[in-house]
Order: sequence, then C-alpha cells, then structure tokens
Amino acid sequence: MPDIVLVVGAGPVGLTMACELARYGTPVRVIDSNAGRTDKSKALVVWSRTLELLEQAGAVTPFVASGRQLVAANMYSGSRRIAHIDLTAIRSKYAFGLMLPQSKTEELLEAHLAGFGLKVERETELLDFRELPDGVEATLRDAQGRTETVRTPWLVGCDGAHSRVRHGLSLAFEGSTLQTDWVLADVHVRNWPVPETELGVYWHAEGVLAVFPIGPGRFRVIADIGPASGPKPADPDLAQIQAIVDQRGPGGAALLEPIWLAGFRINERKVTAYRKGRSFLVGDAAHVHSPAGGQGMNTGMQDAFNLAWKLALVCRGGVRPKVLLDSYSNERSAVGRKVLDDATRLTSLALMRNPIAQAIRNSLGHLLLSLTPVRKAMAQNFSEIDISYPHSPLTGPAARGIGGPVPGERIAPQPGPTEVGPKYTLHAARSAALDGLIGRFATLVSAQLRPACQDGGVWLVRPDGYVAAVASATNVESLNGYLATLKE
Repeated sequence: MPDIVLVVGAGPVGLTMACELARYGTPVRVIDSNAGRTDKSKALVVWSRTLELLEQAGAVTPFVASGRQLVAANMYSGSRRIAHIDLTAIRSKYAFGLMLPQSKTEELLEAHLAGFGLKVERETELLDFRELPDGVEATLRDAQGRTETVRTPWLVGCDGAHSRVRHGLSLAFEGSTLQTDWVLADVHVRNWPVPETELGVYWHAEGVLAVFPIGPGRFRVIADIGPASGPKPADPDLAQIQAIVDQRGPGGAALLEPIWLAGFRINERKVTAYRKGRSFLVGDAAHVHSPAGGQGMNTGMQDAFNLAWKLALVCRGGVRPKVLLDSYSNERSAVGRKVLDDATRLTSLALMRNPIAQAIRNSLGHLLLSLTPVRKAMAQNFSEIDISYPHSPLTGPAARGIGGPVPGERIAPQPGPTEVGPKYTLHAARSAALDGLIGRFATLVSAQLRPACQDGGVWLVRPDGYVAAVASATNVESLNGYLATLKE
C-alpha cells in the first residue's frame, strides 16, 4: 500500500497539516473541493502560540511581515472603558495578536507548502471512504468528473464544519446553534478614534459591537442584531452596519468601501473523539464555536501541529502507534472543550439583555479587570501560551526538587537547527549518561542539546515544544523508561 497520508481540506488547518508532514519527510497528498483559496478575511488573528509553532516550522517570518500587530484589547460600556488588556505582557517573543486576513494566511501556507515541492489538488472531492485492516480506501472525484480510488495508511479530515470525513465516520457533532442573528462587515473606516493597533468590544443595552483592525483604515465589525428569525440571517447593507456602529460605538466614525458583508449564526459543537481507527478530525471538523477570543483557527492549526509529528513518527516506523496516536484526541479534545467553554461564556456575557444583569456585569467586569493578575491571565489565555497537557498519556515523570517547566508545559522556541524528521530534544548540559541515552534512542532523540532550563536538570521536550519528562542530571533512568514506552 502506498504510504501517502491523505489530507482532506486545504484551509489554514489542512495546509498546516500538509506542511508539517512534508517538513518531517512524510509523503502527503492534500485535496480540496474548492477551486482556489478563500478571498475573504474570515479568521483574522494569529495568536502567540501559533506563531511560536510557525517559527519551529520555519514559516513565521513572512507571517509577521505581512500582518499588523495588535497590542491591546479594550472593553467599553458606552463611553466608559471597563478594561484595557495589554497584550505586550504575553510571555512570548510574539507578545501580540497578529491581525492577518485568512486569505493571506492561506496564501502564505500554500507558498510554504510549495517549498516542499507540493501543491493542493483543487476541485478534488472526497466522495466516500472505508477502513481496511491496514489503511483507508477513498474514492475521489476531480474537476473533470473523473473518479479515482486511492489507498492511504491514514486519512486526516481538515474539511471544516460540514466535514465529509466526520459524516463518513458517523461521529456526532454534539452541541447547538445559538438562536441569535449576527452581522459582520469587512470595511474601511474613516475617523476611528481608537488606535489601529487595538481592538474594541462595546457592551451596549441593545447588544454587543466588536471592532478589529485589519490594516490601515480597514476593520472587521461584528454585532448581534437580536433573536434568530427565518432560516438564516440576511446579509446586511453598509447603512445597517453604520447605524449599529453609531449607536453602540464611540461615535464619529464613517464606514465606507465594504469588502465583505455577511449575516451568520454561531454554532457551538464538538465531537467527543478526534480519532476513529485510521481517520482523524482536525480543526473545525472536530470543533466549532463563537468567534469570541479569535481562537478557532489557532486551535485548529495547533491540532495539526500536535498530530503531524506523531503521525510522522508512526509512518517512519519503530514506534508504538497506539501510544502516540491515542494521545492526539486526549490532548486536543481537552483543549477544544476549554476553548469552546471560554468562548461560550464570553458570548453569553455580551448577549445579556436584562438591564439589571447588564449593570452587574459592567460593574463586576470593571472591578475584576482592574486587577493586573486578571488582565494578564486573560491575555495569556487569548494567546494560547498557557495550553498544557498535564493529563496526557505522553506526559512523563518529573524529578523531585527540579524547578523550571514541568511535564506537559510548553517551552518557548529555542535557537538552533531543526533536524529532518520529528525528534525529541534534550535541554541539558552534556554528560556521558545523556550520550548513552541518545545512542539508545537515536531515532527518537536529537543529538543536538539545547541549554538547560536551569542547572542540575534535564528536560526531555517533544517535537511540538511541550515538556515530556524532567530528570535530575545525575539520574536519567526515568527518561530511558519513558522513551522505552514509545519505542517498538
């Protein structure tokens, strides 16, 4: 059977998946039913943790060069500013939200994929698939209507909220659709009084207004317009958006030259398991939620970063597939649940209609967000820097008395070469014991040592930058035991 992984869907998530597999030397094929990339702004912000992972992938420089750095988030009630959340306090070299239209994100990822000699097979549709003992048999149809039956060892569904892979796996997409109509507008704005490096959320008696800077004089406007009516909300016109901004916003702004106007409803849904047999769900195929916090695309791309190194190791051989691949759903489903719950809470706060409840919300919000630790925690949460995997089956032991990051926590990207193929790295001072460990597990552990997090410790770090295990420099036997559980 050909060992080419089949990725279905070439949005930001599918492109990330394909790029990472290609970077690790894993043969991959990526298909998409659309004729080209999206031309809409859609998902706007690339958060700090995603940028760190893009750095590890060797792709971050054009992203930062192409985007606008968002340095603060503001919350208002009328003319009163309830909170100013400083994003430059995020614990990352990328201490900002990068405002970048999804159309540009896809362009950059597709260019990165081309650097591996690969391109998306456009207008190619997954019709059906079935699992075999050693892989998946899939039927595809191209733009000319020709059908093709292919075999792949692993099928990865990155095909969005209406995922054909998810439907084919008969996995329930549990949740609901909020019975509220929303509108969005990608427009140019004249005389906007807030700095174009800051976003604003306006709580108003009639609803919420959120305004995100995209580029010079260009903004995304989102607002709710009341209870759901009809089968789907109608697309607004510019006059309707202008009226909402005048009523709920700071005043004095003129909207012009709309690029995209749309009505929508919010779905809050998630599958229980991200894997079934030899098929995986990644991104919106596995979870959808409110755009509050701007974390949907980021969560999906991080799903892909998480799965890609595990799948690449399994495809290369010499490891236990179950140990690695079962951890994907365990880790990312927990993250997906938290992101969905957080987005739901933020949306519920914004949609309060009772005047007494609104007054309490505004007062408590102002009080809590006046506290520096609360504002910092909110910034870290948005950035996804604080994501960790303390309960993962891949999270190993920690030696007593060793400070620094603990198993399951992230380590920021470290300078140094990236080897071909996914490997664990050791953050430690060189020793004979570590040389022996590297020799025994040469296919799993890089020979390149990184600086220790602090003296006296050894940190075994996964290819995606999360600590797997921590040992004392004088006793690395626990690391031998950990790696032995992965090796076949």
